[in-house]
Amino acid sequence: MSDQKVAYITGGTKGIGFGIAKILLQNGISVAFSGRKRDDVEKAEEELKQYSENVLGVVSDVRSLESEEEAVKYTIAKFGRLDFVIANAGLGIFKPVDELTAKEWNDMIETNLTGAFYTLKASVEELKKTEGYYITVSSLAGANFFENGTGYNATKFGVVGFTQAAMIDLRKYNIKSTVIMPGSVATNFNGNVPSEKDNWKIQPEDMGNLVLDILKMNPRVLPSKIEFRATKPA
Repeated sequence: MSDQKVAYITGGTKGIGFGIAKILLQNGISVAFSGRKRDDVEKAEEELKQYSENVLGVVSDVRSLESEEEAVKYTIAKFGRLDFVIANAGLGIFKPVDELTAKEWNDMIETNLTGAFYTLKASVEELKKTEGYYITVSSLAGANFFENGTGYNATKFGVVGFTQAAMIDLRKYNIKSTVIMPGSVATNFNGNVPSEKDNWKIQPEDMGNLVLDILKMNPRVLPSKIEFRATKPA
């Protein structure tokens, strides 16, 4: 087994996941990342290679346990180990509760909440071997409810509770767990196209640096839940 640490990031083709991958690669960590669309995965992999050749793009849908199990297998086949798992893949649909469809509700539940469980389920045995780290990306929407947010709020509140409970289950294996709850981030989320108007927001690289700081902390300390927001909202 190589001594170089390895991370697996879901939803890594753009936005927060891509920003985390970039920072980890720049700091000597090998990265496997996933996305649902092959074209997006291949494009992101090529872009990330400018930071390090130790990168692997995998087509995976977090709504499928079998798909996530395959992604972990590809990661182990490529790098020989798995130290850090960042469950980042997410979906947001914002409508009044009386207009939100059952399909939209289930799509968010399956991606944001069940996806976080499947990613951990697929990777936990490898994390036991390396006494690794499991990180989820929730949202300030996991603590603060808002209009048109019933489905999204439900999933993000769920991710916070899931990660905190998993932390208690897994610490006996020396696996650490953290949930990050960012506020506004300059990404393509919910149809946004990042531009200068988003300069006040958290940038994807800021999320990457936060993850790196968490991973570098002394093993005796565990920042189990982190709220992360822009200093001065627009």
